[in-house]
Amino acid sequence: MRIGELARLTGVSVRSLRYYEEQSLLRPERHPNGYRSFSESDVERVAQIQLLFASGLNSRCIADLLPCMCGSGTDEFTTPAPYLVDGLLPVRERIVAQITALTASLQTLDRVIAAARGPSPQG
Repeated sequence: MRIGELARLTGVSVRSLRYYEEQSLLRPERHPNGYRSFSESDVERVAQIQLLFASGLNSRCIADLLPCMCGSGTDEFTTPAPYLVDGLLPVRERIVAQITALTASLQTLDRVIAAARGPSPQG
């Protein structure tokens, strides 16, 4: 498939897909006319890349991590190099802190909504 179709299927801009290629996150086949040809597995790969970017990883770390991810989805992994794990631990800690903060925000929002609705008619 061409880059426009991959962009449409993934909801990722063509510009971003080109950036992923520049960073060696995607490796499409190149035709003699210069056109890129992506495979069906690239749709899943783009989803993985998006997930990793959303978790706060940079493209260099993602490039190191992607070879460890195998199978469909992101639940199967090969053993990553120890240096990679050391770099991921601070990212994990940051995500846990964000989850804690978001959970507190959600609880506050739920209390405000409940107060705005007033007492339950069953109470």
